Amino acid sequence: MSWAAKARQVEAELLTRIPENKLRPRLEPTKRAVDLMGDPQKSYRVIHITGTNGKTSTTRIIERILREMGLRTGRFTSPHLVRLNERMALDGQPVSDERLFEVWTDITPVLEIVDAELEAAGDTKLTFFEALAAFGFAVFADAPVDVLVLEVGMGGEWDSTNVADGDVAVFTPISIDHAERLGNTVTEIAKTKSGIIKPGAFVVTSPQEPEALKVLQDKAGDIADHFVQFGKEFEATDIRVEPGGQRFNVRGLAREYNDLFIPLHGEHQAQNAAVAIAAVEAFVGGGTHPIVDDVIRAALADVSSPGRLQVIDREPLTILDAAHNPGGAVTLAKALKDNFGSPRAVGVFSMLAEKDAEHFFETLQGSFERVVITQSSSPRAVLVEDLATVAGNYFKQVDTAPNAKSALQLAKTFELEAIVVAGSISLAGDVLKEIQMDDDYESSENESEEGIQDGE
Repeated sequence: MSWAAKARQVEAELLTRIPENKLRPRLEPTKRAVDLMGDPQKSYRVIHITGTNGKTSTTRIIERILREMGLRTGRFTSPHLVRLNERMALDGQPVSDERLFEVWTDITPVLEIVDAELEAAGDTKLTFFEALAAFGFAVFADAPVDVLVLEVGMGGEWDSTNVADGDVAVFTPISIDHAERLGNTVTEIAKTKSGIIKPGAFVVTSPQEPEALKVLQDKAGDIADHFVQFGKEFEATDIRVEPGGQRFNVRGLAREYNDLFIPLHGEHQAQNAAVAIAAVEAFVGGGTHPIVDDVIRAALADVSSPGRLQVIDREPLTILDAAHNPGGAVTLAKALKDNFGSPRAVGVFSMLAEKDAEHFFETLQGSFERVVITQSSSPRAVLVEDLATVAGNYFKQVDTAPNAKSALQLAKTFELEAIVVAGSISLAGDVLKEIQMDDDYESSENESEEGIQDGE
């Protein structure tokens, strides 16, 4: 069996557990698992990131800066777009199939012990994400890494990643999402997310709604050593759209960084970069030591964030975005206007059942001339006809297609200026898989042609 097949086997075994969207508000099972493993999460320093939108991009920017500084980095993000390996990156690269399988084999007996203890106590065994978090901590300890940039799965206080203690706690903008798990108000959600703040931590936050900011300030005031916020102690200024990204200045905690370029679209990404810079300054020198100019420029210029306003084609302009909640829709609408010049666009949408489709479409109705409603490969995706009914309340032209591939093909026939795929991370993953399959096919075709020519 190949390593790739063995890696798929690992994912299949994880998927037999309670699914990721059914997170349990408990931390003890994960604590028990990592305790039996020897607490791998304590073998490296941690920067912990939570929020509603922008977590993954901010995590990736932080990791890229730290790596450019010469540190051995780990990066834990979720969910993945195409392969499970994406969630656990070593020095910016997804963990290899071989390491994935070998570490999984090592920890499986521990997971089985915890499963048995839980079931004997009348509880359910480790969930997908509980097992995954413990798995990730072991992967990074096995590497080993100097620092882990750790994105929360959901919430914070009882999220399985919270068995780790972050030297720096980072908060991206907090808004309503996962209300059935985290609460129906921004205050309730912020309270859950504030759980990643640990004694002695350095807290760095993006712009926040007043009620969220108060919760974070109160929690930090009780136990953290420092609290800094965007717009007060640091900020991004003079943001200018350029081909392929944007240029901006950052007033950091330690000094000003001028004329920076990042190949990501949307003003929010400049803000994410400022938060990331402040987080790194907090981590390496308590906010008093500036990042070397060559380091910050090289790192930002090399940042990527797949599925986040990602341009995947130019003819026609095709943008892939993982926006899937009202906050993400606001950001997407603004980026289409500011960064892409309000193109005449067709939207390709799929959404998951628990998401707020009404407010998502309401926010985007002025950004699209027509839409194609489809269904992603997720078992939680809303049926095409049901989502199309909701979309019909906000868009004049609504078409349907059964899957991502056919939806893109249909969208191209309308000959508008842009195609924008959004509404679901799983839909973004489906599109990237199609691109990967096409690339693999073209590579094999080219290899075949080369073989024929060589034979001649």
